[in-house]
Amino acid sequence: MASEPFSNPAPPAEHESGPSPRRRADATRNVAALVDAAKTVFARRGVDAPAKEITDLAGVGVGTLYRHFPRRSDLIVAVLHHEIDECVAAAEELATTLDPWEAVVAWIARFTEFVGTKRGLSAALHSGDPAYEGLPQLLLDRLDPALQTLLTRAVTAGSARADVSARDTLTAVALLCQPVPGESSSFNQRMVGVFVEGLYRLS
Repeated sequence: MASEPFSNPAPPAEHESGPSPRRRADATRNVAALVDAAKTVFARRGVDAPAKEITDLAGVGVGTLYRHFPRRSDLIVAVLHHEIDECVAAAEELATTLDPWEAVVAWIARFTEFVGTKRGLSAALHSGDPAYEGLPQLLLDRLDPALQTLLTRAVTAGSARADVSARDTLTAVALLCQPVPGESSSFNQRMVGVFVEGLYRLS
């Protein structure tokens, strides 16, 4: 199961004096590499993919994985938090670099990518494991206001419909990204594109 410990025990903790600044920097880089690798592997193979596949992609040893993420659920939660943070940061950046409608389109594309990654995590999130309690609500609490800011700008600029909320959009995109038997992810992306066209205000 996704919440069970990885197969090997974690190595001994650091000495009481704590790690050196260099080792702390190395640890930060290793955690980031593991989260990025897990995101890719989970999307491709699911959350039960072999730990070594994750560490090989991250370029670290298996012991490093056990040290930072003793349980598989710890890594899954870290991947989700990372993706949520990235989506929030993207909304803030897009609001300052693109015009209102282009920012909405770009952010929905980023969220669609996130949902594609989350597809590999769905079994774990719906398993009832307490390790994932509150994550669906956290996702909405963080992403709803991020997208609403972009939508409000687009509505004010006259380029987006005013009767579709951020919550509506998040829900619709998540549903449109559900796996469809016999179809590849390009089908989901095309359907999201149709939804985005409908969100645009023509007059």
